[in-house]
Amino acid sequence: MANHTRIEVVQTMQETGMVPLFYHPDIELGKEVLKACYDGGARLLEFTARGDFAFEVFAVLNKYAIKELPGMIMGVGSITDAAAASMFMQMGANFIVTPTLREDIAIVCNRRKVMWSPGCGTLTEINRAEELGCEVVKLFPGSTYGPGFVKAIKGPQPWTSVMPTGGVSKEESNLRGWFEAGVTCVGMGSKLISKDILKARDFAKLKSDVAKALELIKTIRKG
Repeated sequence: MANHTRIEVVQTMQETGMVPLFYHPDIELGKEVLKACYDGGARLLEFTARGDFAFEVFAVLNKYAIKELPGMIMGVGSITDAAAASMFMQMGANFIVTPTLREDIAIVCNRRKVMWSPGCGTLTEINRAEELGCEVVKLFPGSTYGPGFVKAIKGPQPWTSVMPTGGVSKEESNLRGWFEAGVTCVGMGSKLISKDILKARDFAKLKSDVAKALELIKTIRKG
């Protein structure tokens, strides 16, 4: 069962402005990544469950976060059907992220009052997601659409909250483009938690990079 309400998840997305994305089958490596992100100031992490037995890894990482990292909100991404969403919610997932808009996932998440964020690429999909109760829409793949798309839809729909994922980097020009266009937060994967960092197990650099990205987001938001 989720430890955080969907409202708490959305508020944390709004407050911090960033959701790190990560997957690796090595549980001990996952703990190090999770702690580095936490120590750097991140309070959300999307575990992109793409490998075999990923549910086992998530279960251990979520228990670790609950016990050792107070306030860290763990969610699961790359979910493509309601059965998988239900399984991860049983393991305490606080939010569910999907690559596409799936109404079956919306139903099971709403039933448990768990925050869900579907991947959308058109205004019609965004509208449908919001009709189904979505608070924050995932724009995916973000690099395909760009900040201009966000700015365009925020004109007629200023109430729409957007989280671009895919192609978001920690460079100032990239982050500035997204936040000045009006995004609520960004999802950042390999541009933040890179293969080089994982290979070198350079968790000090990851902690520093997370802290710098969060501080940059805060600065940009202040205008």
